[in-house]
Parts: sequence; C-alpha cells; structure tokens
Amino acid sequence: MTDPLPLSPDAIAADLAQLGIAAGDLVMVHAACRAVGPVMGGPDGIIAGLRRAVGLGGTLMAYLDWEAAWEDFVDADGRVPDVWRPHVVPFDPARTRAARDNGALPEFLRTTPGAIRSSNPGASMAALGPLADTLTRDHPLNYGYGPGSPLARLVERRGKVLMLGAPWDTMTLLHHAEHLARLPDKTIIRREIPFARPDGGIDWRWMEEFDTCDPVSERLPENFIEQIVTEYLAAGAGRRGMVGAAPSILVDAADILPFAIKWLEHTAA
Repeated sequence: MTDPLPLSPDAIAADLAQLGIAAGDLVMVHAACRAVGPVMGGPDGIIAGLRRAVGLGGTLMAYLDWEAAWEDFVDADGRVPDVWRPHVVPFDPARTRAARDNGALPEFLRTTPGAIRSSNPGASMAALGPLADTLTRDHPLNYGYGPGSPLARLVERRGKVLMLGAPWDTMTLLHHAEHLARLPDKTIIRREIPFARPDGGIDWRWMEEFDTCDPVSERLPENFIEQIVTEYLAAGAGRRGMVGAAPSILVDAADILPFAIKWLEHTAA
C-alpha cells in the first residue's frame, strides 16, 4: 500500500475556498498540521495555501504565547525567586519562539518573512498581510486578551476564525469573550515578567491578566470553550468542511463573540 500523495498549496487553497474563505479575508487560524495529512512543504505549504486563499489583500493571524517554563518557579506573589532570576530567558518579540503547545503553524507563521509579532508575551499574536501592523501594534501589556488587543481588532475588522483540524477548545478568541463578559469573581493573575533589553539585560515588569489557563470564574465548566463552540455550530452558525484530511470549521469573529458572552454570563449567573 503506497503512501498518499502530498497535497499542494493550491489544493489547500481550494478546500479553504470551499469552506468559505475568500480573497481579502482576515483569518485567525488554529491548526493541527498532522490532521491535514501530508502537504508539500509541511507547515510552510499550509501557510502558502492559506495565503493563496486570502490573496494579496488578505491577512493571516495566529496565537503564539511563548515558552516560559520559569513560571513553574514563581512564588505566591508572582515573582521569580532570586536564585532563579539570572537563568531566566526573557521575552523578545523578535526572537522568542511560540509555545510548542500551540502546534507548529504559529512558529512557522511568525518566522515567515513579513510577519509581525505583538509585544505582549502571553497573549502574543503574529500576523502576516496588509493588516499585520494594525492588528499587532500597541498590544496592551495588561489584560492582553481584552479591549485594544489583536483579538478585539480581529472582531472590529470582521475577521474569521479557522479551526484547521484543531480542537475546538483551543479557540483563543473566546478568551476575549471571557474578558468582556460580566462575570462574578473573575480570577486575576499578577506576575513579574522578564523583557529583553537591547543591551542584553532584563527588565522585570509586573503584569496583570485574567486567568486564561483555567476558567476565569469558578462557576464555569472546565470545557466551557468547547461547549460554546459546539452549541454555536448546533444553532446553525459557522461552516464545516474538510481541508485535506482535517475536519475544519470557520466562524465569523463578530458573530460568535456576542454568542459566547451571552453564554458565559448565563452560565455563571
């Protein structure tokens, strides 16, 4: 039995068009590259297919986060103990890699010529295309998933969210809904974050953020993001289709956001 032939970027673009992506679109993508199947060029080939689908006037965006293993050592006040501070690698938007938990595509997108990365470490985004600077500039360091963030600008610009074989509970846009929803007793995390200086030193800055690792309110279920996406699709919204071998969905950011906010507020009431 022979291995299947790899997909070309053109084949990826054709599947994306069938799903509903058009020239000029702004698309935030979450991808499980292996789910797509073999692709010529691997993740670069998937990005090439995405770029062909949105055309020269379209923009791609992906959630990066960053590798911050030192967070395991913070004390109860959110500070790295002195013994560990000299060994911490600081955040540098130009060099720091995307978190590996987010899959291969975000790091490949970040390192594609022309891509721009936002300056918030944990809520870090990379964008490629005409709107890249608009989406990523002046990313607030505090509450980086809220107003003024790349996610807020994605909604304002009527962008779309593509889950390219990715688990539904990884839809980062719904952390923006967590920030906007009126929920009781939101969990706040305050930590000291290391930023790289041009001279090679480190600036430690205190940052504050609603908890995005766990549900922001104890009244929400652990899998609330998956539940929201499931109910949104069950209501007839969004589009489903195959991109290569990957079951995929496409949603309008400005449509799912109010649905998610209403769901969160109702569930946590």
